[in-house]
Amino acid sequence: MKVLIGILIALLVGFGALKIYQHWKMVEEQNTLEQKAAAGAHVDPRALQGLPWQLDLKLSEAQQAGPEAFKRFVEQLRSGRFPDVKDPRLAWIELDYVVAISSEDPLKAKEIFREVKKRTPEDSPIYPRIKQLSRTYD
Repeated sequence: MKVLIGILIALLVGFGALKIYQHWKMVEEQNTLEQKAAAGAHVDPRALQGLPWQLDLKLSEAQQAGPEAFKRFVEQLRSGRFPDVKDPRLAWIELDYVVAISSEDPLKAKEIFREVKKRTPEDSPIYPRIKQLSRTYD
């Protein structure tokens, strides 16, 4: 009987140690994700790849001209008129557009946000911004 109780205690201690180890790994992964998010929160959009330098001036002009001009520019990008424009910079521009139109057309803003979120992997440099905006647009 003493042997059986000893085996049972050893099994319980082993099971408890396993659960503590699993919890420790989960907390460590969460901390790693939070550190990555904090590091990516200060991304300079001009440093992102995916926008040829020739279009940088057109982008800033469209943003300054107002929501309608910005909308036309984004639609040109999305239609494939400029095939060199790619993620992550394209996604960042679309997120800027989402923020710009959110007061005028919230349904369209949410639709575009969902599309960007769907195609953006978690290891992307713009994912922290998506995570931040998801509170509003999800």
